[in-house]
Formats: sequence, C-alpha cells, structure tokens
Amino acid sequence: MTNIILLGPPGAGKGTQASHLVKTRNMTQLSTGDMLRAAQSSGSEMGKKVAAIMAEGKLVTDQIVIGLIRERLQEGSEGGFIFDGFPRTLAQADALEKLLTEMGLKLDAVIEMQVDDEVLVKRIVNRAEEARAAGKEARADDNEDSVRIRLMEYYKKTSPLIGYYWAKGNLQRLDGMASIDEVQKSIAWILGD
Repeated sequence: MTNIILLGPPGAGKGTQASHLVKTRNMTQLSTGDMLRAAQSSGSEMGKKVAAIMAEGKLVTDQIVIGLIRERLQEGSEGGFIFDGFPRTLAQADALEKLLTEMGLKLDAVIEMQVDDEVLVKRIVNRAEEARAAGKEARADDNEDSVRIRLMEYYKKTSPLIGYYWAKGNLQRLDGMASIDEVQKSIAWILGD
C-alpha cells in the first residue's frame, strides 16, 4: 500500500495523474472537496455537522476534514491513498502526519509537479477556449486574470509545504510540463516501479 500527496498548481495535471494511479495501481483518491460533498449528503453525524457549517457559508474546520479523512482511511484501500487538495497548510500537514502515525500508516512520497507558470496560464486559458468553441462547459474562472490569482494563492499557501516535506525527505519533484506519458513514467519511477 502506497500513500502519496500530489502537489502542483491548478492545471498542472494532478487530476489526470491521480485518475491514472487509481486505474493502474488500484489507489484511492481522497479529494477533500468530494469527501465534504459526500459527507454533506450522507446523513451521518459528521455529515450533519458539515452540512450545517456549509449552509452557513462558513469554512469547514481542519478538525472536521481530518475526521473525514480518518473515516475514509479506516475503510482501507488495496493500493493506498492519493491525497488531493489536502494538506494545504502546515497545520494540516502536521495533523495528517499525526493521523497517519496513529493509524500505523505512513506517507511514502510527496510528488511536486513543477510547471512553467506562463505556459500553464496559456494551457488553462486555451483549454477553456477550446471547450467553449466545442460547445462544452468550461470553468467560468478559466481566464488569464483568474488563473493568475489562483496561482498566486497556490504558491502563498503551498510554498511552506514544499519546504516542510523536503525537510522530512519525502519531497520528489518532476517536470509537470512533460507529456502525460512522461509524467506517468516519472511517477512510476518515484513509486519504485
């Protein structure tokens, strides 16, 4: 069982790579956004808390997110877990490490998908324009200004995590601008395939 975090700015290809790992390694992708939506509609005790907080327009606390992750980790996964969208802060990274230790689990790798910001902005904007031209739905905020703001937010919040995991010896970096196949090969190499 392998547990990893995929780090990278919006549009770096984390979702594409996570989907590939789910299919090829039978890993479970833990997306905090998906988990919150599922909890909200589950009717469970935790779900009721989440629904009440979100109904008030408030942010869900780290404690609740860790509780949701704990529940999901207890269900197990044959191939391990991919943490997606969590942790985003040093406090969350500490909480995740504590939780994994309590459960006798470990984090095997933190994979940073490094990108060229200017190329990434063009990639996201072009992808949105192509989707709209083909009559498909695109994110409303996939325009240059919004993408730059999302990138700035990512770097403000995530830079400390990069140093945190580097100091722990978990950080692995790869070229997120390479082809999808090349990125998949790099991840497989990092995971020992």
